[in-house]
Amino acid sequence: MEYEKHFFDAVVVGTGAAGYNAACRIKQFNKKSVAIVTEDVLCGTSRNTGSDKQTYYKLGLGGENPDSVSKMAEDLFACGSVDGDNALCEAALSARCFINLCELGVEFPVNRYGEYVGYKTDHDPYERATSAGPLTSRFMTEALQKKAEELKIDLFDGLLAVEILKTENSVCGLVCLNKKSGDFEVFFCTDIVLATGGPAGIYADSVYPHGHTGSTGLAIDAGAPLQNMTEWQYGLASVNPRWNVSGTYMQVLPRFVSVDSAGTEREFLAEFYGDVYAAMSAVFLKGYQWPFDNRRAVDGSSVIDLLVYRERVLRGRKVYLDFTKNPFGLENIEFDRLSPEAFSYLGRADACFGTPAERLLKMNAPAVELYKNKGVDITHELLEIALCAQHNNGGVSVNLWWETPVKGLFAAGECAGTHGISRPGGSALNAGQAGSLRAAQFISQSNRRLPDRGILNAGADRAVKKHRAFCEAAQRNSGNADELIKKAARRMSDCGGAVREKAEMENALKEILRDLSGLGSTAGVKDRKHFYKLYKLKDMLTVQAAVLTAMLDFEKCSAASRGSALYRSSSGVKAEGLEERFRYIPDDGATAGRIQEIKYDGEKFTALWRDVRPIPREDGFFENVWRDYRENKNIY
Repeated sequence: MEYEKHFFDAVVVGTGAAGYNAACRIKQFNKKSVAIVTEDVLCGTSRNTGSDKQTYYKLGLGGENPDSVSKMAEDLFACGSVDGDNALCEAALSARCFINLCELGVEFPVNRYGEYVGYKTDHDPYERATSAGPLTSRFMTEALQKKAEELKIDLFDGLLAVEILKTENSVCGLVCLNKKSGDFEVFFCTDIVLATGGPAGIYADSVYPHGHTGSTGLAIDAGAPLQNMTEWQYGLASVNPRWNVSGTYMQVLPRFVSVDSAGTEREFLAEFYGDVYAAMSAVFLKGYQWPFDNRRAVDGSSVIDLLVYRERVLRGRKVYLDFTKNPFGLENIEFDRLSPEAFSYLGRADACFGTPAERLLKMNAPAVELYKNKGVDITHELLEIALCAQHNNGGVSVNLWWETPVKGLFAAGECAGTHGISRPGGSALNAGQAGSLRAAQFISQSNRRLPDRGILNAGADRAVKKHRAFCEAAQRNSGNADELIKKAARRMSDCGGAVREKAEMENALKEILRDLSGLGSTAGVKDRKHFYKLYKLKDMLTVQAAVLTAMLDFEKCSAASRGSALYRSSSGVKAEGLEERFRYIPDDGATAGRIQEIKYDGEKFTALWRDVRPIPREDGFFENVWRDYRENKNIY
């Protein structure tokens, strides 16, 4: 068969911060040949997302608060359903990874003495957080890309990875669709690092950038298990453009309004909160407590998320933030009637005056400019919002070297499932750098060899033949891929987002499995340049099936809600004034020491539970560690 073939020692899939770091480190550690494969070098979450003050969570490197690797590992481990060896690695490599970014040119702020001072983020007992601004992850990606270019690492743009090739249980290659030609290319290699981000495409209500969908289905089809796929972060975000409305966007006290199809507007927070100052104090807290948290869904700031969800999903009204006027018709806010925390903060910011827009310009003018650069002037127009999926805390199961149970297959960044239930805000950026470094360390010491060339070619021929047949059959169907993708994403947001109900999830899973099994005969495109949409749909349905299997199994095994999700229950608690749909049983922590894994055998999805791996307690005696290091015993 004729198709383009490439030979490399290692292939990295993805051009985000984790992907570039993996490739650079492999090249730096060893003279092995490494290539980067990407669907679009300018796409991806790392390059195209941010927030009010995008956070990088690292080991404390400034100030008076004492910190240590052990303390940081314990705090990551305490997030629940986290493996201790991953937590220890992320803590141990935090300083190394952070300083590497600084040396590459990412401008994290220091004081006049050179200290990297920090601030508190959510689920953070120390002031470990820092930021280079709203576009921190973009700056990281651009700096790492520049390094990859300096190292002359081969980059293949416009290729969508569609299948991982294996011999027995080891990686031997990667099949990619050339999006421009509509044909396939094969990369033969012994190691693959998946750095394709989270499965962003499965939700319609999403703050992930358009065009970023993830490729978690690749790992599923290759036989790698997933873990903690029930655990997501959901939070309030603007719909167009997609952007988090956390931090200062909430702390300046905007109006929350909903509008029906006739254009009738109302401030719906007044319907729930009897006291307007209690309502504004809760809005202020959303700045700190931006992700939805079921523990705050009765009398805390997460009630606001449920009120937005009720207006948008249950009542069919559009929801907006209004920065042009003060809430509840107040000409002048009596700021001393807010909660002490809100009054103190706004007072110290010298922002106890004016409208939300005026306060925002005073406290964080770049936050206004950010939207203006995206075509929305929030000082003069309303900003549509929704309760959106923002980050997957679960992902592909990996060991302490970020290798999956499939030999030679690694996962780094958001597609690796190392975070657990309630990670500290910003820890994902640190985890992506630490995980990609660990994978590169292992790969650089690997002595794996490809099988016989005849075996390789025969396996690749079979795979390419199968994929060509799939695409050719799709051209005989109606061009409905876009419609099916949109329908599948909407279905998932309605039943498997922050609010989950058993019967709805069961019905959705049945529909997804039906759509997945009939994909070859129902989905279609008319143009070869649109073949990639078939694989986007396949990946979406595969991951949705895995996620709903995980959610239904969790509901069956626990019946409680945990993290950034509310599982509807006929008993339990709810905020006074909310519908029965929002009644739930709060998590008692019983499952925090266990991890749920989802496995796929090619026919069905199965859920299993295991205990977390504890934090390793190694002999720290220097002479012993030095000897093991010299003898290369620290890796194998």
